[in-house]
Amino acid sequence: MPYVNIKITREGATPAQKAELIRGVTNLLADVLDKNPAVTFVVIDEVEMEDWGVGGLPVAEYRKTLET
Repeated sequence: MPYVNIKITREGATPAQKAELIRGVTNLLADVLDKNPAVTFVVIDEVEMEDWGVGGLPVAEYRKTLET
């Protein structure tokens, strides 16, 4: 019974995009590990940007470093 937790920042992923992630991960587990899609759980958690950090910086600040 696979359980996959996807965490993304809350920036407007559409329901269609989320459905595609769920479908894609489920299919990947079926194809690679022969897991039964009927008992595969995929959960998407959306996290506020101020609650996410990368490289010691809040994600908004980290992204600014990538622009330079």
